[in-house]
Order: sequence, then structure tokens, then C-alpha cells
Amino acid sequence: MRDAHSFDEFYRSTARRMMRYGYAVAGDHTEAQDLVQEAFTRAWRQWGRLSEHPAPEAWLRLVVSRLANDRWRRLHRWRAVLSRSGPPPTAPPPSENGVLLVGALRQLPATQRQALALHYLFDMSVEEIARETDVPVGTVKSWLSRGRSRLAALLPDLYTEELEANDVS
Repeated sequence: MRDAHSFDEFYRSTARRMMRYGYAVAGDHTEAQDLVQEAFTRAWRQWGRLSEHPAPEAWLRLVVSRLANDRWRRLHRWRAVLSRSGPPPTAPPPSENGVLLVGALRQLPATQRQALALHYLFDMSVEEIARETDVPVGTVKSWLSRGRSRLAALLPDLYTEELEANDVS
């Protein structure tokens, strides 16, 4: 059975030392926080037995060092895979129109942005959007209409270019 009070005392008396140890082992403060947190989580799960251990802090240090070694091995394997496959292709810079569109979308209310994204990026019908957002179909139609109108007002040059590009006359 776990005794929360004794675990709290153990945690308070060892947490700072464990963080310093984790930092020394990992070389990174954030990584050390993750390692120590995971070690204390494991200690809590086994606290009934661990509280009877002759050196629970030594057990905790062992867990921290093993977790650090596991992460280091995983990172080393990942780097080896990346070195064999080469670097990922360079992403092209965003287009000017894309930057303008994102800026305009940020000016829309969240509901209109969501409806436009679901409709145009995920090809969802008005009915599907209504189900997902738990609103009436008419509300979704209103969001889409108002969102498109507002985008047309915010991006008049892009809107006219798009109309001209799609004009078949």
C-alpha cells in the first residue's frame, strides 16, 4: 500500500538533488526535468515496495540514469537513420498570397475560420461541419458566407485575380 505522506517527504527531500543529478546526466535542463519526473512517477507506482528499500534515492538515481541512457540510444539511432536517408527536403518559402491569406484569416472570428478551414481544407460538406461543430446547418452557411465576404473585402486584389483566373468568357 502506498503512503502518500512518506512519498511526499521523500520527494521534498530528494527532488533538488535529483534535478541536479538529472541535469548532470542529460546536460539539458528540460531533458532533466522529464527524466526526473518520469523517475518519480515510477517511484510513486512502486512506493509500497520502494519505501522499504534500503536506499530509495539510489534506486531513483539508477532510474534517472537508465532513462537518460535509453533516450540517448534512441536519439543516436534516430540520427543514424537520418544520416542514411539524408536531410529532409528544404521547404519552399511561403508564397506572398499565402502570407496575405493567413493574415486575413487571422482577422476573422474563430467560428468563420473553422468553418472555412473544414470546408476548403478538408472538403467537408455544410452538413458535416454542422455535425462536427454541433450547430444548425443555417449557422454554418452563415459562417461560410460571412467568412468569404470578409476575406473578399480584406483581399480585394487576390479575390479579383481568382475571379479572372476562373473566368471562362
